[in-house]
Amino acid sequence: MNYVGLDLGLRQSSLCLLDAHGKILQRQEIKGDWNQVAQTVRQLPGPLAVCFEASCGYGRVYDLLQPHAARLSVAHPGQLRLIYHAKKKNNRLDAEKLAKLLYLDLVPQVHVPALDVRAWRALIEFRQTIVHRRVAVKNQLRALLRGLGIAAPRGLWTVKGQHWLQTLELGGMDGLRRDMLLQELEQIHQRLQSVEAELEQIAKTHPGVALLRTIPGVGLRTAEAFVAYIDDPRRFARVRQVGSYLGLVPCQDATGDLNRLGHITRDGPATVRKLLCEAAWQSIRRDPALKAYFERVMRGDPERKKIALVATAHHLARVMLAMLRTGEVYRSAKVPG
Repeated sequence: MNYVGLDLGLRQSSLCLLDAHGKILQRQEIKGDWNQVAQTVRQLPGPLAVCFEASCGYGRVYDLLQPHAARLSVAHPGQLRLIYHAKKKNNRLDAEKLAKLLYLDLVPQVHVPALDVRAWRALIEFRQTIVHRRVAVKNQLRALLRGLGIAAPRGLWTVKGQHWLQTLELGGMDGLRRDMLLQELEQIHQRLQSVEAELEQIAKTHPGVALLRTIPGVGLRTAEAFVAYIDDPRRFARVRQVGSYLGLVPCQDATGDLNRLGHITRDGPATVRKLLCEAAWQSIRRDPALKAYFERVMRGDPERKKIALVATAHHLARVMLAMLRTGEVYRSAKVPG
């Protein structure tokens, strides 16, 4: 087995080839796109074990290299920084380091989902981008009214509220801003409807989405995002590992008898973490067992409300993973009276 480390770029990449004894056989600078990289790897003497660092578009690179590698590994970029924290860094050295990690079997690997799952994730993130833009437009409309000293009525974003806003007499430049923002808001609404209709069709093909929706407070958006990013529940050896994957566990600094816990790590997909926290609020209101868990963590201290909410979201994530692994619907635990 020969070992290949790749440091990838859009226009130029670096390659380092090691033999079965860890000796450098070849270094090469590859000018061209990822198709050129795949063609270069195909020409190397094999069998090959190939490693590259996860970055934007890593799934596409994985698909290109998979036919030419007996073993293909995608390295976690955050953990690589911890392993190779050096003052001297360039593409040539990075490729060599990746090849050596692969040779020593020390690559911190990431999960690479199938092409359809990657497209599903991308559409979920695209919906979040549209939602964020909608919030920005609404904030600009509210700022316009506030700047003019006009009090907005309740339900401003209902049909009645938007009709009031559209017929509000504003002169000159203020009226132009209002009209253009309302037009953009309508366009965003149409785009959001189209994206959500496609997401609903995709969700129907995944039974795990319907399964997770049996949890009180967990809606379609949370369920589909969780299923898309978990992908294969069996890749987690234990249910509690999902908290680390989603960045819902606290940072830890332990030495001797001291054990300090800080803010959550915020690793992993931020969209799923955000949706889980929103779902946790709804679940607390609807499920007595989750409400009891939330209150137990809060300890009657209002300043611990955010801590308790994140802990409940973490608990909810573990419950959801367990359901995906077993296929069982949600059963609320009995709360002692």
